[in-house]
Formats: sequence, structure tokens, C-alpha cells
Amino acid sequence: MASSLRSLFSDHSRYVESFRLFLENSTEHQCMLEFIEKKLPGIILSIGNGKSAINILSVGGGSGEIDLQILSKVQAKYPGVTINNEVIEPNDEQILSYKERVAKTPNLENINFTWHKETSSEYKSRMNEKKESKKWDFIHMIQMLYYVKDIPATIQYFHSLLEAKAKLLIILVSGTSGWARLWKKYGPRLPLNDLCLYVSSADIKEQLDTIGLKYQVYELPSTMDITNCFIKGNKEGELLLDFLTETCYFSKTASLDLKNEIMEELKKPECSEEKDGKVFFNNNLSAIVLEP
Repeated sequence: MASSLRSLFSDHSRYVESFRLFLENSTEHQCMLEFIEKKLPGIILSIGNGKSAINILSVGGGSGEIDLQILSKVQAKYPGVTINNEVIEPNDEQILSYKERVAKTPNLENINFTWHKETSSEYKSRMNEKKESKKWDFIHMIQMLYYVKDIPATIQYFHSLLEAKAKLLIILVSGTSGWARLWKKYGPRLPLNDLCLYVSSADIKEQLDTIGLKYQVYELPSTMDITNCFIKGNKEGELLLDFLTETCYFSKTASLDLKNEIMEELKKPECSEEKDGKVFFNNNLSAIVLEP
């Protein structure tokens, strides 16, 4: 059946629109910001000890909204210290948004920004070609491991670039989330996609155990209001369904069987919770912190 379904990533503007709706209807950014507010200061406690400059690498920095929050915490911990913030981001539009955000944000005087328009694997190849392996005090990979071909090799590579007191932070969907359940059960029947892997924190923890890397995990509770998905013909609901299934025009192109099964699945307590007449999808995230 999957052959007649088209990946959402094949239609950039529809993807962007559905992603915007996802952020509007979910506590995705709020739960990350809460983590940055409450937990990050403890995590970065010693990354800049005795240093005249702190080097930070943002892998898949997107439009910079979360990056700037992270940087404000590093600034607060190490006031006046120069911060070199390098960003790896393959998308032109995102880099442009990031630059615009930086231009509008006050108190960034001690931060130097550098953007690299490339993927994480292109960055790795470029560094290997130059026979360089620059070391970092803090590396973060937020919601980007889905777009990586070889996850263990990617984590190992960036882990190898950590300074003695550095930290590597990974944030992605939790193994307890509705996403993990949906992907495990229906992944094979949804459009196969070279661009995006169905991966959750449960998979990453398994891979880290195999590699033998030590890590700490923090759970970030989050929900997404998917009530509109159950209203026939609702435009926002259709876009959110596209986002949930990573399928372009899922409501119009999926077989009736698949559609009914997924709609049923979305209402199950393993995926969502019904509250005050609304349906909230389990959008829990995990933050995984690695040391050198």
C-alpha cells in the first residue's frame, strides 16, 4: 500500500506548514525550554572551568530558537567569557531565520556565530579531509538524529570531539511516546523515506549500551492537541495527520483500512489521552547527556 503514499518531505512547503502547526499545538518547545531552565545549568556546570573561551557546536541548529536559550544559560554561568557557537544546518531558510533571530536578540556581544550549510556527515567528511578534529566544550543534537544514516557512528564521531569536561546533549522523542508506538506498528506501511528514520530514545539507549558509552537520561513530558484530526475535512487536522504519519495528504491518499486503523490507534491510551473533550497525543521527549 505504501507505494501510493508520498513522503511529507517531498513537499517542502506542506512539511513546513504542518511542522508549524505541530509546534503551535504541542508543548514541544515549552518542555525543552523547561529542561533548559531547570536541568541545563547543572549539566553545563564545569564545561568552561578555567577557560577564556567556550566552544559550542550545534548539530542541526534549525532556526536557533532553542540554541539561543542554551547560550543564555552558558552566558549566565560564565559571564563575560567569549563563546564560539558554530552551527551545522543544511537548510538555507533555517539558517536565514537563525541569523534574523540573532540580529534581533540583545546581549549577544560575547558570542561569535558561525554557520555551516551542511549535514552532520558532510561536516565530518570536511573535517576528515582537512585532517582537523576541533574539540568542543558542549555539543548538542536536538531533534536531528532521525535524519542521520548511521546513528551509532554519528554519535561516536561527535563524542570523540568532546573536551575533558565537555558534555554531549541529544534530545529526541521518548521510547514511551505515542510516536514510538505509531512508528513501530505502522512504519512499514507508511512511505519509506531515505530522509527520515523512525527512531526513539529507546533505540538510542540500546545503541549507546552496545557501544559502551555512559549516559544519563531525563524525561521531558509533552503533549500535542490532535483533536482536529478527528474532525472530518478539518484543514489543520489533515496537516497534523500528515505530520504524524510523515505522509503527504494522508487523509486523501491512504487506503480506508490504514486510515481507520491509524485513527483508532491514535485514540488508544498508549498513544493519547482524552481530557475535557480533547485528544492529547503523547509527545514525550528524552534528553540524553553523554560525558567524554
